[in-house]
This record gives sequence, C-alpha cells and structure tokens, in this order.
Amino acid sequence: MTSRITSPALLEPYLGLPEEAALVVITGVLGASTNWLVLRYLHSLLKPAPRARPPTRAPTGGADDTTTTRHHFPGEPRTEQDGDGEGEVCVVLVSFLRDFTFWKESAGRLGLDLDGLVRRGRLGFVDGLSGLFSPVAAAAVIHSGGRTAQSSGVSATLTSPLIADVGRVLHAAVDELQAKAATALSDNGTGNVKPRVVLVVDQLDFLLAARAESSASGQDLQNILLDLREKVHATVLTLSADEPLVVSQTTALEKEHVAFILSLAHEAWAVLSLRLLDTGVAKDVSGVVRITPGGDDSGKKVDEKEFLYHVGGDGGVRVFERGQ
Repeated sequence: MTSRITSPALLEPYLGLPEEAALVVITGVLGASTNWLVLRYLHSLLKPAPRARPPTRAPTGGADDTTTTRHHFPGEPRTEQDGDGEGEVCVVLVSFLRDFTFWKESAGRLGLDLDGLVRRGRLGFVDGLSGLFSPVAAAAVIHSGGRTAQSSGVSATLTSPLIADVGRVLHAAVDELQAKAATALSDNGTGNVKPRVVLVVDQLDFLLAARAESSASGQDLQNILLDLREKVHATVLTLSADEPLVVSQTTALEKEHVAFILSLAHEAWAVLSLRLLDTGVAKDVSGVVRITPGGDDSGKKVDEKEFLYHVGGDGGVRVFERGQ
C-alpha cells in the first residue's frame, strides 16, 4: 500500500489561498522546473475541505452566552457556516507546455482527481499546447466543440497564438467556471455563497517566445492578465528566469522577457524562485526555492526565506533548511 504524497510542511504557509487580488509569481530555470510547486498549489486549493467543526460557545452559561467566531487554518477553504458569503475555491488552470494528461497523472499522486473536479465545476483546464500551432489539431478541436476524445477533462483549447484570441478564450473559461460553480452551489442549497476562482497560468511567457505577432509585446500580455485578474480572486503565474533570458538582454526577446518578469514581480504579493545549487549537482538536493516579497505590500507581509528541496522519483518532494 503506497502512502499519499503530501505537501512540504515548510511551504504550507505560502501554499494557502492568497488574499483577494493577490498575484503570486513562481520562476524556474532549466533543471529546476516549477511543475512540483504548481501541483502543490493545486493540491492546497482543491483538496477536499475539512469537515466543518460545530460552533462552540463560551463556558459562562449565562444569558450573554454567544457562539464564537470560527478560526481558519492556513489554506483552509471557508464554508457557508463562516457567514462571510464566501464559498469553495475553484481553479482555472492554463498550461502552455504541458497537456491535461500530465497534470491529471501528477495530481493523482497527491490524491486529486482532476477529472472529477472538472465534472463538479471546481476546475477548468485550458489546453495551450496541443492546438496552438497545429492546424490539424486545431481543426479537430473546433469540429469537436472544443474537446477531444483523448482529453475529456479539457474545458477549452487555444487554437490561435494571437494575444487577443488567447485573452478571449481565457475570459470565456473563467466565466464558464464561475457559472458552473455558482450553479453547483445553488443546487446544494448554498446559492448565497460566492465561489472564489483562482487563475493558475503555467508558462505565460511562452507566448512572448512564440512571437506570433511581430507587434506583440509583454505589455499586451500584461493588459490581458490585468483584465483577467479583475475577474478572479487571485492569480498564480509560472515564468522562466533562465540566465540567458534575463541577464544579457541583447535581443528583442530577451529585453521583452526581462521587462515582463520584472513588471510582474513588482505587482506580485510574493515571488517564489527555483534555481539549481550554486555549487553544482548534489545527489540529495534538486535545487533551491527562495521566497521573497513582491512589490505589492498591501496584503499580509511575506517573510523572506530560502530552502533546499529534493524531488523524488515518485513525485514526492522534501523541503528542508540548509544544514538539515
């Protein structure tokens, strides 16, 4: 019997539901992929909610005996009993470099059934990989109404790399998930509870590298993202921060890329950066995760931390401090 993989304890304070309008930026480099960290975010946001505890009363027993306010653990979804009108968390996952099968199989190791979450209206997946530059795949998606037999969990598939078209599809995906979640809550008798949608976009900067439009820029992508952020509770982005893209800045792509990353980091509540060890490869260390506050200081303060991590062959991740 295999044990279920859990999220690293040291990262749990950073993996909970972000504050409203917050932006979390995750950067990675070649050899230090962001996949495992995105999966831990999905697990934290979509894991089954803990059973609601019954309200407790003050021990006085007097006439002024009232129900106390319920407190929440980090990342714990609120329920209708909280009285704040906020419902369960839903996620729109947009992936430009990995298909739904990858995410489904990887999330399954964490105990998440992505197909089931899609059916229940808690997850929407936008495929930015299979149809973006393939006319044959795009035609198949169009003829099948946006779905393919091989990817039943896909909510929408991008068939054009033009930024305006990408924005249109992503807006529709967010609207669709919000409507599904609201309907599900209404069917459950909790129609007064508003679902909270978190937008997770994996490798949005891929569109800059694709350069489908000679006039397209990082600012155009930021404008699309800003419009989307106004619709959702919070946003999580993964971006590439390899040295050739952010240091030399000799080509138009490199200049656009570094400007895009720096601008988003300035808007972010927190930046989680993954990199390889400065001393080279180690058998029991995959890389370093550094957590720093972004330029948005309007929310809860982020403590700057740096940990080592090791990704096991079974997908499990160990995060630890130096010297442990």
